Amino acid sequence: MKKYIPDMITSMNLLCGIIGVVFAFKGRPDIAFILMLAASAADFLDGAAARALGAYSDLGKELDSLSDMVSFGVLPSVMLYNCSRTCMFGESWVCWIPLVIALCSGLRLAKFNVDTRQGDSFLGLPTPASALIAGSLCYYVAVDPGSFLSAWCAGPVFIPALSVCLAALLVSEIPMFSFKFHADDPQLLKNKRMAFAFIVLAAILVVVICRLDWSLAVLLSLTAYVLKNLVYAIAKI
Repeated sequence: MKKYIPDMITSMNLLCGIIGVVFAFKGRPDIAFILMLAASAADFLDGAAARALGAYSDLGKELDSLSDMVSFGVLPSVMLYNCSRTCMFGESWVCWIPLVIALCSGLRLAKFNVDTRQGDSFLGLPTPASALIAGSLCYYVAVDPGSFLSAWCAGPVFIPALSVCLAALLVSEIPMFSFKFHADDPQLLKNKRMAFAFIVLAAILVVVICRLDWSLAVLLSLTAYVLKNLVYAIAKI
């Protein structure tokens, strides 16, 4: 039975993504983002369970990619689409631009399945990171409509530009460190993770001290993750 445990966890990822899309279409980005976080937890745990139990399978690999496509490709695209429509008080062709994230997420996941170079690090922005940036933004705008981010999202530039940037990063060849822990991980990778952990802690402290919504800590942390990896790539670290 143990070989089915990782697949069961992956199925929870897919279920959370499907329900999240429903709530996103209903204009409830708050619930949709919580479900995205649950899907992220399941996505992390299924890999950990597979490694711990030695229960790897081709079925699990394909199911994982299909689940990620829904939870971290379709869901953030729909959330940004609805956020754009809500903030701009109407339909516009620019509201459709976020759907490019779903397209590039599919390409990213397909490339990952056949690319043997991606072990200790990824090539391109991981789909969960892209989704959490989009999802946390939509959540924050929904719970704090008077914030500067809400004002930015009300314009015709910010959300489309963010969507294009995320889409480009998804299909890029930029190395980005992973959080898949192994006993033989190189020290440099451990140092990168430790530095990121301090950034996450700093983001949490800023949010707590300034009495901001917790979702901003997620947005700041994942934005810092992208920027750190861009610096690493430029400096060839």
